[in-house]
Amino acid sequence: MNNEYEESIKKEFEAAEGISVEATEEKTTDLGNVDPNRFRRVDPNDPEIKKLNELTGYIELDLSLLPSAGKFYRDDFEIHIRAARVGEIRDYSTMEETNVRDIDEKLNGIIAQCTKIMYGSQRGSYKDLLEEDRIYVILSIRELTFKDGEHRLMMPVKDRKCSTGSCKSQESVELRTNNLQFQEEDSLLSKYYDPETRSYAIETKNHGVINMAPPTIGVMRAVTEYARAKEEEKQPWDKSMLMILPYMQREWRGWTDRSIFASITDFQGWSSSKYSLIYRLAEKMKVGVKTEFTYPCETCGAEVTVPLSFPGGIKSLFVIHDLSSELL
Repeated sequence: MNNEYEESIKKEFEAAEGISVEATEEKTTDLGNVDPNRFRRVDPNDPEIKKLNELTGYIELDLSLLPSAGKFYRDDFEIHIRAARVGEIRDYSTMEETNVRDIDEKLNGIIAQCTKIMYGSQRGSYKDLLEEDRIYVILSIRELTFKDGEHRLMMPVKDRKCSTGSCKSQESVELRTNNLQFQEEDSLLSKYYDPETRSYAIETKNHGVINMAPPTIGVMRAVTEYARAKEEEKQPWDKSMLMILPYMQREWRGWTDRSIFASITDFQGWSSSKYSLIYRLAEKMKVGVKTEFTYPCETCGAEVTVPLSFPGGIKSLFVIHDLSSELL
């Protein structure tokens, strides 16, 4: 069977099936319109592009999981964290655990290096974090750093209420963010929360509306540095103001020693009833991590009490203290 005969049979078959030979051989000549913007060059100065580039390698924390539940931050506030690097851990390992100031600086150093605060596409500062949220953020960074569970910290159980003497109750609970327990918001304060100002607007009978909120790291740092300077210079200062001043100041930027001194001077003109009222309100405004937790026993379900502790010292958050866990 020659090729001409095969081609003739093929055409007859296609004609019987209603297939147009001409249609199958029709060439496409119209390629349509090409959108020139489709291949537009990306502008590296675009705020959203800059933000994406800046946050490469970071993960965003869910604000609702913080001790504060995120309710004192702006709507566009974001916390992004990454794992601590070797150089940062080396610096942290130089901490003097008997020096409160050095502990504070090393903890803030980890947050400053491993955290990026964003207000939309604008960069913020780690000092915008609430002081009460700090330990949660640090533990979150720690869990990213040792994500394979190679550096576990176990908090020893303090008290047990097991119902049977034969219960082999657990001896410890791991220090992790999902094992933390937080202070509950005081019911007296909750009705004064103002979602617009992200603070408490407390209406009083004799002192008008008092605006208060848990302090940021930046505010606390400014106050403690002011206090240290006074101590070092052996100058008198009103220590009672440390208990309430941070709760009255929202912004740390531009808040100088002169501003702090002016606030303290103003406070000295308060009546005893006003001071007592604000002092008690500040006490009720604790939103941080509880210092003692309760859990059900893994064996019998009865309650066990575990105090917040750092086995091996606070340095052990990023420096392995249990050598046996790493040796063969």
